Amino acid sequence: MFLPRSVVLERLAYTLAAPALALAPNLSPDGLANIAVLLPGVVGAGNMIHAATSRVPGSGQRIIRSLPFALAAGVDIAAVWTPGYGPMQTDVLLAGGWALLCGVLAPLSRTGRRGHRPAAVTQLPAVPVTPALVAALSARAEPVKEPLHPKDGATLYTRSARDLWERAGLPGGTLLVKAIPHPDTQRDLTILLRSKDPGRPIRSLSAADVAAAFAVFEQEVVLAPVEQQKDGRQGGPGWLQAHIAPDATARRTKTPTLEERWADKVAGPKGGAPGTELVGRIRDEERGVTFYRGRMADETEVPRIDLAKVARGLGIPADDSCQFVIVDGHEFLISVFDTPPLSQTFPATRELLTPDAKGMYVCGYATTGQPVKNMIYQHDKNAPCHGLILGVSRSGKTQYFALAMAAQSLGGGVSWLSTVRKDEKTSTLGRYIDRQGSNALWMARSLRAAKALCEIRAEMPWPHDGQPHDFKPGDPRCPYAPLAVFADEFMTASKDEEYGDFIQTDADDLTVTGLKYGIGFIPAGQSPFAHDGFSSGMKANLRQNSRAVVFNMGNPSSTRKAVEGAMENPHDVPTIPARYSQQEGSVIERAMRGEADPENGVSTGGVAVIVLDNGRAVLMRSLYADFDTDLESIFPDEVVRLTDHEISELDKRGLWFDWNEPERPGEFHPAPDDDGDGEGPHRRGGGGKPGGGKPGRTRREEVTSARQALEAIKTLVP
Repeated sequence: MFLPRSVVLERLAYTLAAPALALAPNLSPDGLANIAVLLPGVVGAGNMIHAATSRVPGSGQRIIRSLPFALAAGVDIAAVWTPGYGPMQTDVLLAGGWALLCGVLAPLSRTGRRGHRPAAVTQLPAVPVTPALVAALSARAEPVKEPLHPKDGATLYTRSARDLWERAGLPGGTLLVKAIPHPDTQRDLTILLRSKDPGRPIRSLSAADVAAAFAVFEQEVVLAPVEQQKDGRQGGPGWLQAHIAPDATARRTKTPTLEERWADKVAGPKGGAPGTELVGRIRDEERGVTFYRGRMADETEVPRIDLAKVARGLGIPADDSCQFVIVDGHEFLISVFDTPPLSQTFPATRELLTPDAKGMYVCGYATTGQPVKNMIYQHDKNAPCHGLILGVSRSGKTQYFALAMAAQSLGGGVSWLSTVRKDEKTSTLGRYIDRQGSNALWMARSLRAAKALCEIRAEMPWPHDGQPHDFKPGDPRCPYAPLAVFADEFMTASKDEEYGDFIQTDADDLTVTGLKYGIGFIPAGQSPFAHDGFSSGMKANLRQNSRAVVFNMGNPSSTRKAVEGAMENPHDVPTIPARYSQQEGSVIERAMRGEADPENGVSTGGVAVIVLDNGRAVLMRSLYADFDTDLESIFPDEVVRLTDHEISELDKRGLWFDWNEPERPGEFHPAPDDDGDGEGPHRRGGGGKPGGGKPGRTRREEVTSARQALEAIKTLVP
């Protein structure tokens, strides 16, 4: 092993100084020789301590060089304090160990070879520089790394953002192209990112990665795609922009704008109108209403609006009497009124109820103040119309009867009204229409006569050519007037023990064939379902040829179910509360004080949902007809009745008489046996002509014992 000359000389000096280090303290502790040994040791120890505390480049080398002098002082002091050369010649052993240790440390104090000349280099012949040599040397050279961001003239703001991004390790394998500060904020900015590998998409970058790089919360970062622009900037999956907005997020939480509140509280997945956008807010001070117009972000979706959630999201009290929604395709309109708009009444007038050229008349007003129309005939189908009126007791059905019959009479039509039980209002209406009765037998007779009228009108010649034709609304050549057969409490009548089967059968037939001969059927009751008398065929014909009107059905869910049962494609159905009442004050505070709730409700009688031709359900308040005064103001001066020919033909068939009289023998049921005991088989008759029995239909008898049940079964076996 080759050692520098200085190391060899230094080790020789340590070897020669070792005996002196052992003898000087023992021969003359206070002599000059011992002081000459201690003084360099003290200086060396001080230099070593200074080097250790200063921590400057080269301190380690200074410590190693000062260590021999400090150790020598230590050995000297130990030799002075031991008697003689110490036990077992300790002073000699310490001096020898000192020389050996310092000799070992001597090479460590050298940083290079000093005092030596480099070996002579043999002069080589010059090699000519050729292009081939340059190419070979270039191929063997290491490739130079390209900078992450070439000199693109980036601003100091962008370069600072790049430093943060690179410190985070280029999250998602992306490079920060540009950073744009948001005006009027301290920390908000938008960064433009691209994939580090050209032509590769950005796949694994998340909002949390961006938030960690800029020391913000994840909720304050929004990632957005980058679209190509006209200035040549690229876009697509290889590019991404991140909006970092801690200041805007803090302001949005404390004082959001209407649009921000809508996006955060209403349009979210758990909001009252998920996936929607607010188009605008309009205030109408004169009418006391605020409109919120919105649409779906995806135009192929249909809005699903929960008004109670929308109200809570907007920070306004939820009130089903003041808040309404209209849906039109992917757009919608929410109306928030200061006071219930349907709490007022709209008097019925002859002008409103007079049908126009298309057979339409105003039957009420919607929440927006728009007039709502129903019809006495279908202009587009060149046919009359049926009707359907639903609602519980005291909901406004009979009031609506007055409107529909007045419109029918003002349009030149004939009206018949049958109910199961007699009441004041229907009796009053009977003075202004052709016929009115109040029991199941009367209803069965009216349906039977209407069904017979189909046969009569099918053979009536028209004056212009002497040939019969189908009914044409508004045609002055038609020899007969349209007929509207109203049947109140139809569901109850269809379950009548004696005449329910006749009522159901004739009503079914009338809804199928009546329109061809100008006869419309308008049942009313509390259910539009099959188990309550509405067969599937009847309901389909009523639905396709009428505008169903549904009043309060007892609770919002029943009303919604009834409307959907009358609609072909159910949409959002407005609710009808039991009463219109605005909440005053806090319910909790009143409960704590023990105060009663205010009774400021307004009845919803007359409020109904009408199903328009396009299947859309509209909430309206029907016009008010005052039965307590006089109905002459809305009905025509003369009652419209059947023609003499029709009455004569009905009389020939034994169907035109006082329908309030008791059932005639053989009219609906077979006449008693000749012996008068009445024990013959009870076979139902009817349908069209007196005595005309319906085969296979037996009179329902009450079975109270097992023997009667067996006898009834035996009668069914041939």
